[in-house]
Amino acid sequence: KFHGIMTKYLVEECGEFRHGEEGVFNGDECIFMAPPAQFVPQLMDELFEWMKKSRNSVHPLIMSSVFHYEFVFIHPFADGNGRMARLWHTAILAKWKPVFEYIPIESQIEKFQDEYYDAIARCHVSGESTIFIEFMLSQIDRILEDISLHMNEENEQFSETVRKMLEIMEYDTPYTRKTLMEKLGLKSRDGFRRNYLQPALEMNLIQMTLPDKPNSRNQRYMKV
Repeated sequence: KFHGIMTKYLVEECGEFRHGEEGVFNGDECIFMAPPAQFVPQLMDELFEWMKKSRNSVHPLIMSSVFHYEFVFIHPFADGNGRMARLWHTAILAKWKPVFEYIPIESQIEKFQDEYYDAIARCHVSGESTIFIEFMLSQIDRILEDISLHMNEENEQFSETVRKMLEIMEYDTPYTRKTLMEKLGLKSRDGFRRNYLQPALEMNLIQMTLPDKPNSRNQRYMKV
């Protein structure tokens, strides 16, 4: 469905698996020939089945990279495979951490396109995806480092109160309002809401576990 939307009016076989033989190219250079078209449906089923079985045992950073490489290797479509692989890579990471919705994996790979195709080619020769996983992890690390530097430059805009609250919060840990106030040594609920909680929510630095029920007694707050 997504491939059909992305390649409509651009590719004749939009939204369906390829019927002919294809290869992975970097410019005019053929990196490798993809598996025969007749095997594509089965290979894609096996790839998604592996994801389902491995979701509790394989870290999302690893799983998304393996999926990316295997998708490119299977090359299920006549065109748009790289874009689809990078879209899925982002989607898998975003399901794990919503911040990845805004992390530019596509544009980062464009900057290092030769290294990207080189990693794919080397994996094809070695018969496993370790080199590609390491390449993608290094690129994600670069992106996060750039974002961190950018955030540090903007930190001066954060109020001292918001900065203090973020410092006492751990990622992936839900906090009650009472717990946060105790950690900050605060007594006034109104002051906490006005000077700490509300500004952090407005800047999307924290999020509510029950966004549809902001005043719920079971409400928790998590660092984004």
